[in-house]
Amino acid sequence: MINIQYSSEVADAKSKNLPVVALESTIITHGMPYPQNVEVAAQVEQDIRDQGATPATMAILDGTLHVGLEAEQLQALGQAQNVAKVSRADMPVCIASGGTGATTVAATMIAARLAGIEVFATGGIGGVHKGAEDSFDISADLLELAQTPVTVVAAGAKAILDLPKTLEVLETQGVPVIAYGQDSFPAFWSAQSDLSSPLRLNSAQEIAKAHATRRAMALPGGQLIANPIPAEAEIPAEELAPVIAQAQQEADAQNVRGKAVTPFLLQRIFELTEGRSLQANIALVRNNARLAAQIAKELNALGR
Repeated sequence: MINIQYSSEVADAKSKNLPVVALESTIITHGMPYPQNVEVAAQVEQDIRDQGATPATMAILDGTLHVGLEAEQLQALGQAQNVAKVSRADMPVCIASGGTGATTVAATMIAARLAGIEVFATGGIGGVHKGAEDSFDISADLLELAQTPVTVVAAGAKAILDLPKTLEVLETQGVPVIAYGQDSFPAFWSAQSDLSSPLRLNSAQEIAKAHATRRAMALPGGQLIANPIPAEAEIPAEELAPVIAQAQQEADAQNVRGKAVTPFLLQRIFELTEGRSLQANIALVRNNARLAAQIAKELNALGR
């Protein structure tokens, strides 16, 4: 048995059968500097509360899986150094060795399943990296979606990825990819892309019903809800394309490989857009949190 610690807020919500939304913690430890990381995390949690659900930020602290963080724990995590970034492969090792780790999309889905939470809000999922036909660099997030029964609300996959190949892998794995309120698959910082979404639903209620139906059919895996960034916060795809291309060229020239690629690209895009990419990122995470809370409420109502 692993040690799971619920925050007082999450424990109260679970005891009363109230809707809960999972949140990842890598945005806190690897997404932005202190104190902005803690301020944004607290704001996202409050967005969920404002929609009538309870936030559960996941993290591993000294070998204990925490489902929801107290305010002082969130502050401490935001200032911690050398925190591991854990996914499916290293999550058990981090727990078993008494380590401290921030959860990625895949690890947060696993934590949510263990805690009986069915909805998770994030920024963007990982996917197939450009050049994957040579590197085989494919995020564990995609395979997690195929086997762990959690609805994940994201603004699509990160735009630095190979989006067509990402959609192909999700299709092969039988993951429902559902655009919210539009036919186009959103591209993270951009609301639209030139890719059609395989599926479309227009309300939180419809999404909750799809999740409940999948559960009733005993199908493995979750569903990806691709929620477009609000129009006022987006950076249009045609404006971003040359920026991403330049950042990718620089990464190739500097021989950046493996896990270092994504943080390198995100930092260069932040610099090249003069900070607009980070502001867009914050806006889309908050937007996803609000939709996830609405889905959790609808799913909770269906279960009564």
